Amino acid sequence: MAEKRRSDHIAASRERFGPRAAGYRESPLHAAGADLDLLLAWVAPQLGERALDVATGGGHVAVALARAGAGVTAVDVTPEMLAEVAALAEAEGVPIATVEAEAGELPFADGSFDIVTCRIAAHHFPDAARFFAEVARVLAPGGRLGFQDQTLPPQGTSAVLVDAFERLRDPSHNQAYSEAGWLTLIERAGLSVERAELVDKAHAFAEWTGRQDCAPATVAELRRLMAEAPPGMAEWLAPECDAQGALVAFRNRHLVVLARA
Repeated sequence: MAEKRRSDHIAASRERFGPRAAGYRESPLHAAGADLDLLLAWVAPQLGERALDVATGGGHVAVALARAGAGVTAVDVTPEMLAEVAALAEAEGVPIATVEAEAGELPFADGSFDIVTCRIAAHHFPDAARFFAEVARVLAPGGRLGFQDQTLPPQGTSAVLVDAFERLRDPSHNQAYSEAGWLTLIERAGLSVERAELVDKAHAFAEWTGRQDCAPATVAELRRLMAEAPPGMAEWLAPECDAQGALVAFRNRHLVVLARA
């Protein structure tokens, strides 16, 4: 069952992100932001350190680590994403090794890296606990994890609905967690959390749905779900509407974490 879940995840990710890889490389939301700056400042890559960027997507974290002088390996399950990373690295003039691999089965020896990063990706993983266990395994003693992902509100019903909202837009979305949930998974893997902070990521609704090529019916259903949001969901996502009441923007609340092996 676990192997089937893993293979289904890989297939779904490749189906969703392969045709859209260039859009994620070009996305301003992924390429920059205070959240990315915070993650990099906390991880503080140094010249010559060994860094691994898991589920690298458009490669923006990997490139930033390489600019700082780290030796960077970027992994992803989607070959088209890795091609975009290689192109971005060439354009930026930095060396990055790319490896096709799944977050729960990293093909590296124990203690191979001083830094592991994973940004806005783990909500896709079929087994986040297994991913964090792999992070703990491949990090050298004292090595750092820089982690970022979306979180869920504390109210149970609103948490379910926020996750459903995300999954409707992108069916490869598996599971996000509350702040406490993410931190619990990290600590259970044997990693020590040193810093954690919630940050807001603003989304223009049209760009957010367009990046996943949402059908008009899906866009309409997303608008309906937001319009009917209970108070906890509405407070968490802070929707903005135009004069006609149509959803035009909202936010995610992301957790940025620095943990150490």
